[in-house]
Amino acid sequence: MSTLCYNKGCGQRFDPENNPDGCCTHHPGVPVFHDALKGWSCCKRRTTDFSDFLSIAGCTKGPHNKEKPPEPVKPDVTSSAEKDVDEQKPKFNEYIISAPKPQEAICRPSADEPMVRLQHKVSSSLKQALEKLKLSDNSLALQKEDNSDEVKIGTSCKNGGCTKSYDGPASDSDKCSFHSGFPIFHEGMKYWSCCKKKTSDFNSFLSQVGCTKGQHLWKKKDQGKKLAPCRFDWHQTGSQVIISIYAKNAAPELSYVDANSTTLHIHVMFEGEKSFEQKISLWGVIDVTQSAVNMMASKIEVAMRKSEAMLWARLDLPPPVAASPKGREKKCESDSSGSDDDDDDDEESE
Repeated sequence: MSTLCYNKGCGQRFDPENNPDGCCTHHPGVPVFHDALKGWSCCKRRTTDFSDFLSIAGCTKGPHNKEKPPEPVKPDVTSSAEKDVDEQKPKFNEYIISAPKPQEAICRPSADEPMVRLQHKVSSSLKQALEKLKLSDNSLALQKEDNSDEVKIGTSCKNGGCTKSYDGPASDSDKCSFHSGFPIFHEGMKYWSCCKKKTSDFNSFLSQVGCTKGQHLWKKKDQGKKLAPCRFDWHQTGSQVIISIYAKNAAPELSYVDANSTTLHIHVMFEGEKSFEQKISLWGVIDVTQSAVNMMASKIEVAMRKSEAMLWARLDLPPPVAASPKGREKKCESDSSGSDDDDDDDEESE
């Protein structure tokens, strides 16, 4: 005879005599509702839609549970004083929804706060790599640099995502389809920050058509700096958000990260003359005084301390969505129609 499983997120019927380990997918945690986001304390997914919250698949496997959770016991009220005390206690359902109780949301500071330069630590591996590069730079400095502005045949376009090469003056009239953003590799997905067409296949990522039209860029305008789209990734813990910039052999004296509570400005010089620039409006609020930059030979990590212990839905804060003009027109029409009806009612009453 089948019975109902009481594990959170399951709700299926099962045979108690056939209940192997791993047949039930459920949530061992509790529901958490905070800042209009709904989710489970045991997994990271958050949503603003209640129906979507109910459909979140369980994150843990185990056997089904036929034990029904105990019903809340209502104490007998013998006097009005005891009743007042009882009303102040949280109800069972309220306890389940609010546990673990999140701290009150911090008001988001202004993005115009003064920027502070984060302290950076240089690893010994980076110091050794930079010493080797100095020896090679001294030998390269003896060679003559080609200062000619002429573009050679076969020069590839420097715009990200463009695969065209220079075939002559006629190539200047062709439109360039490129990506104005930078590539992001996060949790196995690869995409450009400007269009965010995600894919797990690297070849599909390379073949994505650019989302911006413009002129080809055969040579960088600044010969001393070469803007490079570094591989860019991030992850988070309960108290920190860590950004990883995979720039090899970064120069500590020329690289910096400026930040305030909600904004991050990254400037990295690496591999001699390559440059990486990125400004991010952060999804959450950070404590600048407890944030730092760790510089290594293969990458740079920006470790930011969260001002409140909560999961970030994403790294950057999306721009505010403007109200649709059509929606405002409909509202105006409804307001005007309502005023006409009121006038008609007044005339009839007269």
